[in-house]
Amino acid sequence: MAEPRPANPPVLATVGLTRTFGGLVAVRDVSISLRQGELHAVIGPNGAGKTTLVNMLSGEIKPTAGRIELLGREVTREPAWRMTGLGIGRSFQRINIFASLTVLENVRLAVQAVSARPRRLLRDASRATDLMAKAEQALQRIGLAEAAARHAATLSHGEQRQLEIAMALASNPKVLLLDEPLAGMGPEESQRMTALLKDLAREHALLLIEHDMDFVFTVADWMTVMAEGTVLAEGRPAAIRANTAVQDAYLGGHA
Repeated sequence: MAEPRPANPPVLATVGLTRTFGGLVAVRDVSISLRQGELHAVIGPNGAGKTTLVNMLSGEIKPTAGRIELLGREVTREPAWRMTGLGIGRSFQRINIFASLTVLENVRLAVQAVSARPRRLLRDASRATDLMAKAEQALQRIGLAEAAARHAATLSHGEQRQLEIAMALASNPKVLLLDEPLAGMGPEESQRMTALLKDLAREHALLLIEHDMDFVFTVADWMTVMAEGTVLAEGRPAAIRANTAVQDAYLGGHA
């Protein structure tokens, strides 16, 4: 018998989420739930709708139909800046950092973006000790504290990915949405990222999009497989690996 999911209520859930672009249906009737302490991987071939799904969950684009609920509250139409404030942190397929600033400055700006009050915007943020403390805490959590004074451009690719996650953590999120965090990494960097994500999943509801199937089946607690914008299957990694429909549509040699 398949191992059931935890009984704790979802932190983030969708019901019948759909997005069309003109006559193209990018995502159709997708219902998923993300729980704290569970690393939830979404896999599927290119064009399956994975990034469109994440863009809707983060408020970057609005669904055509369906609902998004955060801790039981509907947030379907909230903009991206508001979703960040409500507790949705994300990283992108392409690294999204300020290369000319230091590592600490990057994270401090992320903290300031979600905590600044109108009068504080007129102050020198580098002197705001509470902001700096939160930024330093995020770097410590992610393993980049020793690189705080370095310019972001000097970091390795894997360290830049870590920095982007630190920036997402700076908003004190309840949910982390990570889009291909292992892209471009070598084996050593991938191992460090694997350990980091397993650790982060203990404290957050974590959704991961990734094409590295060996990595996905190593770290995932629950998996959703998408194909042509719809959910093809979901379940524990062992069940997904054994699913003949998933094997035919996507896994191939990974089955």
